[in-house]
Amino acid sequence: MTGILQGLLASIGAAQIPFMYSWGYNNAGQLGQNNRISRSSPVQVDNEEWTVISGGGNGVAAIKADGTLWTWGYNYKGQLGQNDRVARSSPTQVGALMDWSSVSNTMYAGACVAVRTNGSLWTWGPNATGQLGQGDEVDRSSPTQVGGLLTWAKVSGGTRAGAAIKTDNSLWIWGNNGNGQLGQGTTGIPIKSPVQIAGSWSSVALGDNGEHAIRTNGALFAWGFPGSGQLGTNSYTQFDSPVQIGSLLDWSFISANGTGTRAALKTDGTLWGWGGNSTGAVGDNTTIQRSSPVQIGSDTWLTVSSGYHKGAIKTNKTLWTWGSNGSGQLGLGDTINRSSPVQVGSDNWSKISSCRAGSFMIGVED
Repeated sequence: MTGILQGLLASIGAAQIPFMYSWGYNNAGQLGQNNRISRSSPVQVDNEEWTVISGGGNGVAAIKADGTLWTWGYNYKGQLGQNDRVARSSPTQVGALMDWSSVSNTMYAGACVAVRTNGSLWTWGPNATGQLGQGDEVDRSSPTQVGGLLTWAKVSGGTRAGAAIKTDNSLWIWGNNGNGQLGQGTTGIPIKSPVQIAGSWSSVALGDNGEHAIRTNGALFAWGFPGSGQLGTNSYTQFDSPVQIGSLLDWSFISANGTGTRAALKTDGTLWGWGGNSTGAVGDNTTIQRSSPVQIGSDTWLTVSSGYHKGAIKTNKTLWTWGSNGSGQLGLGDTINRSSPVQVGSDNWSKISSCRAGSFMIGVED
């Protein structure tokens, strides 16, 4: 059987199998390499096929092609979902279910939010501000269902907050609200169970107390903490309700997990960035802070992932990184910051996740 498998791999090309790679800081085993050695170039995690990846606060949650859910990295609040607080330096399966479809590992506080193929919503990890959406502030070290509805489709986690979109395109959010990041027109008291944000939405991306979402008509909205201009509203005003960025209706994707910076794609494949830029994280070949979107180059892109360091994949499936690089998280074999995109190797890539809190990246090759 081994010979047959090897022959098959040789005939189709091993690079066509979506293997996972990781690089950057590795203090908690978040690279999944079964050690705590940091890497400045991509290193393959294993020989498995991965379909969903999400890196956050020194940990990773990912879904294999068979629908199983796996986690690794830091686990001080049970954020790995393993029913304990033991860190893992290699992928470990969460339970025995094989029907997970989406997962988001938050930047800080380590909470996870996920959806199963039956439409149920699940959360686990720290819960000091109600970021698990369970109606309380009790930590969970294993996945716990949020309510009993089976109508959830997409999820995103941010700094002590969570959000999800239902199959009817309604947007729901919960958790910390100290900077109006729940979009409810109020600031202050956490909301510990999902509450709706009016409108019809196609995607949501939570970040560091500043949130973004795209409506089904292609309009991009922001709310919460303006910080370094990461709301993209051409101001440094805090908004406790969604405010549209510009007037165009051509936004297709907004990256979650951005700390101080954001990145988004338009329907024509162009890449745009804004926010804090001291390490070149906007990608416009400057270190000038931007409070509204600026286009990055003239190429076309498939996806982008935000943080003080960024990773993005072009339509030709090449991987490019830029921004902060003190731990080698750009995967370029050094620790030099970049203020514009630089290609990582020459392979074909399909997925990328920039993990700001842990200064590392994970990606999937085609």
